[in-house]
Amino acid sequence: MNNPYMDWQEVTALVFFILCWAGYAFFTEKESLSDTSLLAVTNRFRMQWMREMLKRDNRSVDIIMVGNLQRSITFFANTTIFIVAGLMTMLNYHDRAESIFSSIPFSKPMSGFLWEAKLFVLIIIFIYAFFKYTWSLRQYNYAGIFMSAAPAHDDHPETHDAIIAKGSYLVGNAAKHFNLGLRAYYFGLAALAWFIHPYLFMAATAWVIFVTHRREYRSATLKNLAQ
Repeated sequence: MNNPYMDWQEVTALVFFILCWAGYAFFTEKESLSDTSLLAVTNRFRMQWMREMLKRDNRSVDIIMVGNLQRSITFFANTTIFIVAGLMTMLNYHDRAESIFSSIPFSKPMSGFLWEAKLFVLIIIFIYAFFKYTWSLRQYNYAGIFMSAAPAHDDHPETHDAIIAKGSYLVGNAAKHFNLGLRAYYFGLAALAWFIHPYLFMAATAWVIFVTHRREYRSATLKNLAQ
């Protein structure tokens, strides 16, 4: 296409990417109601975790567990900041990148406008991932406070069911947003193929959908936990 602002292959690939991501997110929200996903199955273990937490007078094991979960999320959140900073820096390297991509077979030349547009799409993806990671981190903080404030096993037994439900929701929702951040990473990796060719971008997006669905709904880990 001669018009650097309207290339239908590029536009089609971007629309396909957005529809796939949004469609898969909608699908997983519906599927979560049927308790078939990896997140739904592990949520049952989180509920059991809250039951066992209430039986313990010393909650240090639970706080340590929350801290371990926070550390992994903190790593991803910090990494995301570096990725966004690197992508911002790459905005000025169109000519150098073009010489590299031109040596790749079947790569499609891109204008400076498309180079910047593709980088901004990646920046938006990783900013989204950063917000998901930090919100997950904050919820684990709240979960740690909640566990520390929970009564002893023999105190106020009438509140135990509510505590189990609220605590498992807190840690389950934190895990959900961490999962959404990881999913953004997967789709961000697929978007890297866009710099080579829009059709390769579409193929990478479909591959990410396949792999993500298999891990969340068809993996051996899920089958083992479900049993």
